[in-house]
Amino acid sequence: MIVPTLTMFGRVKECTRDVSKVLLATGAVVTRVIMASAGGRDDRGCDGRGGKVISSLPMPPPAVETARTATRLGRVIPAADTAVPASVLVYSHRSDVRDAVRTAVGRRPASDVGPITWIECESGDDVVATVDRGGIDLCILDGEAQPTGGLALARQLEEEVADRPAVCVLIARQPDRWLAHWSRAEGTLPLPVDPLTAPGVVADLLREHARRPVIRR
Repeated sequence: MIVPTLTMFGRVKECTRDVSKVLLATGAVVTRVIMASAGGRDDRGCDGRGGKVISSLPMPPPAVETARTATRLGRVIPAADTAVPASVLVYSHRSDVRDAVRTAVGRRPASDVGPITWIECESGDDVVATVDRGGIDLCILDGEAQPTGGLALARQLEEEVADRPAVCVLIARQPDRWLAHWSRAEGTLPLPVDPLTAPGVVADLLREHARRPVIRR
């Protein structure tokens, strides 16, 4: 007499012909069905389809499309770079000050700002001529520069250039902030330039300048 048995997790148990339906409905894991008899073993499934391994493990979920697209080689295409390039003029009669500003700010002060193209000027006349040609987004002016200080130069740009760039002045003393306000500069940075705060100040000024309406000359 053939006794249907079920092997589950290493144990042998008796089963009925429709045991697979019950186990599959309840979420059990069926590994193999074995029909045992006195003459040996018969590897037929309880559902009558001989030699089958019946499993109720859940099917893997369908692939979900994402916003990132994979190439045929399996590589992922990164999202488009939305950063806006900018031109920044830095003015000081001292080359070490200009170098310190460029090093502290870098070429990408924020993920959405840059790369920055740096234009260096060492005289007030160079600043006025460069700004007058257009294409400058921000001027960083040394308030301690000689013979023309950055504060006076910022005030001159405010009065003479209709669509002047944003202006940030470098100040050596905190009481000089009122002079920066008088010069109409939008921002200030203390000397020596702090590389931890300078990128954020520059990035904010460039974002604000980008939102300003363009004045036709």
